[in-house]
Amino acid sequence: MRGRNLLAMGLLVLVVAAALFARWILHDGLSARARPSRVETFLARNARGFSIPGDAKNAANPIADSADVQKDARLHFSDHCAVCHGNDGSGDTRMGRGLYPKPPDLRDEHTQQLSDGELFWIIENGVRFTGMPAFGGTSEHGNAGDSWKLVRFIRHLPKLTVEERMEMEQYNPKGPDDRAEEKQEEEFLKGGAPQPKAASPHHH
Repeated sequence: MRGRNLLAMGLLVLVVAAALFARWILHDGLSARARPSRVETFLARNARGFSIPGDAKNAANPIADSADVQKDARLHFSDHCAVCHGNDGSGDTRMGRGLYPKPPDLRDEHTQQLSDGELFWIIENGVRFTGMPAFGGTSEHGNAGDSWKLVRFIRHLPKLTVEERMEMEQYNPKGPDDRAEEKQEEEFLKGGAPQPKAASPHHH
């Protein structure tokens, strides 16, 4: 009888602890604007590590680094990855700030300490329950060689130069407002009268 009472008490404590933990985690509801707690960040990093197969961690990059490889990867990154990660890899973008969890700073030691194989696996397979998609096998991304080139570029991000970042800005995807503004600039340079820019309904 005493054993049953102790078991019931233990289960009650666990239920109460789980409820308090859930309330703490969901303090801001399910809003993606919230900042992940240290506990969530710790668990997410460890879950990411456990999810990557051991043989993938030990894979060596078959693409040798070079100026041409860096340029290919830099422009690829600006077109496919910068919308969330930013050209500099900081993750401080309009899209990135709206994700939960936020994109990691790719220049940070937590990313730079991953092996080449781990970075490649993440690019190819994505990370579940985050905004990181799986790019492997998608025609618009390219092939495995392109992913290995991106790994080389991620290694270079902490040393990215101003000139390289400015070059990348020319290859970032353009929205309707950006394209309209570029068209007006082209018309002006050709000698045509620029049309007044219509106010965007998304801006207040």
